[in-house]
Amino acid sequence: MAETARRIADDLRARVASGELAPGSRLPGEPALVNEYGVAKETARRALTLLVTEGLAVRKRGSGTFVREFRPIRRVANRRLASEGWGSGRSVWSADVEERDLKVVDVEVREDTAPRQVARVLGLVDEAAVVVRSRKFLVDEEPVQMATSYLPAELVRGSAVEQQDTGAGGTYARLRELGYEPVRFVEEVRARMPSQEESEWLELAQGTPVIEVHRTAFAEDGLAVEFNCMLLDGGAYVMEYQVDG
Repeated sequence: MAETARRIADDLRARVASGELAPGSRLPGEPALVNEYGVAKETARRALTLLVTEGLAVRKRGSGTFVREFRPIRRVANRRLASEGWGSGRSVWSADVEERDLKVVDVEVREDTAPRQVARVLGLVDEAAVVVRSRKFLVDEEPVQMATSYLPAELVRGSAVEQQDTGAGGTYARLRELGYEPVRFVEEVRARMPSQEESEWLELAQGTPVIEVHRTAFAEDGLAVEFNCMLLDGGAYVMEYQVDG
């Protein structure tokens, strides 16, 4: 049954890729798939669930399963972190979502004690203070990412980094003004299943994973100046890394 369900899902995916099934259009329902492929209703349901889990389709209660209209976000790490972007006053996000509607919501800024992992990454002593910036991102009105940044409080206390709106160029531009310009970044990426709270906020279909990205920003002298923990909707992103040979 599982193999047959994957074959049906592959066929439907190919029809979406060819344009036969356009974004927003209704996918064949379970009865139609049962008739077309001669399979059990449960197999047809599993095929549609595979597409929902991939983020290619969405279920609408009482209406059926539809091709997702949302265009994936292409996250090009090298381009989005280039200093010519945020250094000229543009948001780091502008490299990902040009000509799309981006909203940052639920911005919270506070000073707190660094969690043990954060203190280790930032090279801080136990119970050192950090400025914590948490926020959530909507693209085209859909929730796609949650992010929390930690910065050593002794470096940024009293600066615009503690404001909800950090101004043009964001946190990295403010760090430059404080004498701690980020010149190197390290990102760790892994996929996992979300918690119930994460799934609810990101409005994830059942079985959809999240992509967790941990990024550390370093100043010229190797000082770690920010640790950012990001949680991305696994069905909303394409991760691209460009490496010069």
